[in-house]
Order: sequence, then C-alpha cells, then structure tokens
Amino acid sequence: MSEKLSPWESQLVNVKKTCDLMGLEPAVYEVVSHPKAILKVALPIRMDDGSVEVFDAVRIHHNDARGPTKGGIRYHKGLNLDTEMALAAWMTWKNAVVNLPYGGGKGGIDVDPKALSKVELERLTRAYAVAFANFIGVDLDVPAPDVGTNAQIMAWLIDEYYKVTGKITPGVITAKPLSLGGSVGRTAATGRGVYFASREASKLYGIPIKGSDVSIQGYGNVAYYAATNFHDAGANVVAVSDSKGGIYDAKGLDPVKVMEHKRETGSVLGYPGAKEMGSADVLTVKCDYLIPAALQNALTKEVAEKVDCKMIAEGANGPTLPEADVVLNEKGITVIPDICANAGGVTVSYFEWVQNRQGYYWTEEEVDQRLERVMVTAFHDLKAQADKYDVPLRTGAYALAIGRVAEAMRFLGWI
Repeated sequence: MSEKLSPWESQLVNVKKTCDLMGLEPAVYEVVSHPKAILKVALPIRMDDGSVEVFDAVRIHHNDARGPTKGGIRYHKGLNLDTEMALAAWMTWKNAVVNLPYGGGKGGIDVDPKALSKVELERLTRAYAVAFANFIGVDLDVPAPDVGTNAQIMAWLIDEYYKVTGKITPGVITAKPLSLGGSVGRTAATGRGVYFASREASKLYGIPIKGSDVSIQGYGNVAYYAATNFHDAGANVVAVSDSKGGIYDAKGLDPVKVMEHKRETGSVLGYPGAKEMGSADVLTVKCDYLIPAALQNALTKEVAEKVDCKMIAEGANGPTLPEADVVLNEKGITVIPDICANAGGVTVSYFEWVQNRQGYYWTEEEVDQRLERVMVTAFHDLKAQADKYDVPLRTGAYALAIGRVAEAMRFLGWI
C-alpha cells in the first residue's frame, strides 16, 4: 500500500516510473536514487536554566549535476532522515523543472522551535552554522528557510557563517532580511507561483479562476499568498485551515482579515461567520481549485476518493501519495504537481542569489515579472512533456526534470 511508503520511497515511485517511460539508461535511476552526501551531527546546547540538551541535525545534498544544491532548513519536531532525503530529491526535480542552475538539498534540526526561548533558538542556530560551515557555500549548497524557520534565523546563520569563514558572502543563504541582501518579492513568491501555474492551467483546461471556489489546506506563508492572489483574481476562497482546524464559508472568506484574525488569536478557528471543521476536512470541500499547502502525504487514497474539485495545485511538497494520484487521475482531476506549482519560492531565492553575486538589486516589479516568466515557461514545458508521453502533468514534470538532470550527468561523465 502506498500509504505505508516513506516519503523517500514515494518519490522514488515517480522517478522510476518516469525513467522507464522515457527509456533512460539504468544508470540514471541508480545515481538519483542515492543522495550524493549526507552530514548528520549532534548539537549540544546550553539551555536558559543551565541544563544541556542535544539536538539532532542533518543536511543532505541529493544531486549537484546542474549546480550547487539548494533547499530549505527546517526546525521540526520529529524531523527524520528519510523525509529530508525525499525533500532534497524534490528540490532537485523542482529546480530542474523551472530550469534553475541548481541541484537539490535539504536539512534541519529535530526541534520544536516554539518550545525554545529566543536566546536558545539563536544558540541552536549558530551551532548549526558552525557544524555545517564546510557543507554549505555559495557555490556548494545554498540553504533557505523552511518549516519552523524564518528570515531572522537565516540572519543568525549567515552571521555565524561569516565569522567561521572570515568572508562576507551574502549569496550563501537566501530569503534573508532585505537589510542583509534579501530580495524584494521573496516572501510572497511561493504562493504567487502557485497562482501563476494555476492561471496557466486554467486557460488550457477551461476552468476560469474568476468566480471559482478555492479551498486551501494550511494558512502559513504559502497558503496565505496563494489565497490573496486567487482572491485578487476574482476567486472565492471558501475554506482554509491550520494545525488547529479549518473554517468554511460558501460566500467566500477575506484572506487578509482571516490572517489578521489568526495573528490575533493564534488560529483561523473562531473567524466570524465561518463554519468550523477539521484541518483535513478542507481537502474534501466541494470546490473548483484545491490547494494542499501544509505538510507532505496529506492526500491519501482514502482522502482522494472524497476529493470534490476540478483542479489541484500543490502548494506543499509531496502532498499526494502515488495511490492517491491514481484515484485523482481516474476521477479526471487535473493535478499541477508540487515540483512546478510551488517552485516560485526557490525561483526568487535564485534571483536573490544572482543579485547578491552581482551586487545589484532589482525592483519588486522586475522580480515579479521574472517570476511570472519562469513559472509560465515551466508549466508549458512540462505540459509539452505530458503531451509527448500522453501522461498526467506530474509525470510530465518528472520527465522534464529527469531529462535535464540526466543530460547534465551524461556531459559530466557520471553515466
């Protein structure tokens, strides 16, 4: 049963299926089914009460045939190696789909950041920077924020990295504060990219965004900016959720007011006039566009059987299990895969890296225009592959990505 597959095994199902479909030499799959490098460390941290706690940390380089590895650092309780390997691999494919000169990386710390004081969080972050200083670099591996991390944490990381290396290289970390070389437009980029990909799909599949109903699992950064972009385009955001629960209003929610309510109360629950439901219930709300924008493996086979929408745009990484994909395809539901739909964030992180290296910074309008161009091109490139092999968009996206990575590995002499 695919529900029992680990995230790493789950992504390998798609990779193997695509390699076989394309008739690629066996060496391609053999190389990409193994992370290139993994560094695991234990970080002893003195807590505010004088005690010492040890935190497990990891960083993974999946594949660097196309350039330095790129991917987030997450602070998440229960973080495990298998999931991080899968996330690193998804970054390889995502970067290749949008044609960035990167490979895939990922990593983080097994910790609940909310359980630490700000001082403890800073100590832990600086310890991570010291431990991984030789494993990251502007031409080696470029981290960014992920679940449980933010621009402040990136600032502590980069400050400690500068101290260890003796060099100021802003491009070593992206999604930094603007005052430290961050890029305008980065915060909204992932959610905006979800919208751009959906807009292109809407034209081809005849599902207008204006007047459509949209349901979103999650209400963090990605979900919020996806919601505001759909809302601004005339869609009705009928449901959203967070870890505490979901809310629904058939007449449509105001995304900005929902976020204001969440910031004031700590949850979307209790929003005036909305019906409350479970966090996962928003996945089965009747709608036109469904956006899973929480954690991986949200759409199981059982959930997919209850999904009632026309199109899914994956804001989260790996939200759909392989057997769920089969169900969705049988139901005629179009799925814009994560490795395209949520690539807006890493695309603007790439823009930040480029700006850091040039020492020249773009306007928000320039960033937005470039992001739109990348997302539009990527969607039509993967659609062309899907049409070529007569397969769903997910397989088309993997064909596009794996083909590009395989080409680079051939030129390098790896295969």
